[in-house]
Amino acid sequence: MQAKRDFYELLGVPRTAGAEDIRKAYRRLARKYHPDLNPGDKAAEDRFKNLQEAYDVLSDSKKRQMYDQFGFYSETGFPGGAAPGAGQGFGFDFGGFDFSDLFADSTRRGRTATEAGGFSSRFGDLFGQFFSRQPRAEQRTPQPGSDLEYAITVDFWRSIKGTQVRLNVTRQATCPSCRGAGAGGGNRMVCPSCNGSGQVSQQAGAMRFNLSCPRCDGAGQVRDACPACRGEGNVGSSEPVEVRIPPGVTNGDRLRVAGKGNAGSMGGTGGDLYITVRVEPHPFFRREGDDIHIEVPVTVWEASLGAKIEVPTIDGRALLRIPQGTQNDQRFRLRERGVFNARKNHRGDQIVQVNIQAPDPTDERVRKILRDLSQLEQHDPRAGIWEKV
Repeated sequence: MQAKRDFYELLGVPRTAGAEDIRKAYRRLARKYHPDLNPGDKAAEDRFKNLQEAYDVLSDSKKRQMYDQFGFYSETGFPGGAAPGAGQGFGFDFGGFDFSDLFADSTRRGRTATEAGGFSSRFGDLFGQFFSRQPRAEQRTPQPGSDLEYAITVDFWRSIKGTQVRLNVTRQATCPSCRGAGAGGGNRMVCPSCNGSGQVSQQAGAMRFNLSCPRCDGAGQVRDACPACRGEGNVGSSEPVEVRIPPGVTNGDRLRVAGKGNAGSMGGTGGDLYITVRVEPHPFFRREGDDIHIEVPVTVWEASLGAKIEVPTIDGRALLRIPQGTQNDQRFRLRERGVFNARKNHRGDQIVQVNIQAPDPTDERVRKILRDLSQLEQHDPRAGIWEKV
């Protein structure tokens, strides 16, 4: 049988990839194609669903083993669900071939019934290897919950100073009635899948198998399912989650809230909540790493004679010394006036770029002063151009 799509190819990992490599690849792609980050993009939404399916199989050792061996994973043993005409279990279609005729024919050819029975035993052993995988077995062992991905937008100032954000997260939570066990109590009832026989009959075409019931493991009885979660152990829940946005968070940062993903099953550990942060730009301050960049205008006489001017910073006003002969677009550094980085325990700088603004000579006195200045200052700023040419 062929898988509809190659899960390894979807995640971009080799078939020999370890669990951590698969986890990292899924998280990277999930951030890229998450519906919250691609609103209205149907292709991205479909890709995200396929990634979730691939990660669900490859992150589970039992599911991955079946996928690697048979090229697909299904709780019923068939790609896409149960075999035609079957309940939970397995079935094969051998095109109406009757094995009783084979055994009878073997006897007519001189083979004993024991030999024929041996063939039947070997046939049973062959399929026993496949059918030994009980679809519901994994539900009886603790399984970790999956991670959740959310995106939030904060303004520039809250990203600088830090803040607290309250999110309503829709997740699978542990059922409060059964505490994740999936059972409603100690009472036992007749298994509805096999009607108490302990076996189920699976058929595809003319081929029929009697298999141990996967729901009750052949016992014929099951415990009552929890009415609140219908035996799943988890229930859908929408709950508020307080998320601390640390000071200095930057655009694209990813925050982790441990245990706030989907709850695990049968007592398994819960997944984590990952939050991608978008920071709105500021109309004046521009951030590059931990540094803050600004542009301020200065007059011709301030740039020529030197001056002390006030410039805005993220902490308020600060004095900046403009030395004599400052040129247009020249940059000055204010130490430790940038963003505080808690991870590095370091604060960035503020970079101030000056833009010299020439006066508008609408007044005759201003024009006279500029003419006098041109007579005093004989330097030609374009002289070097001709030497280079």
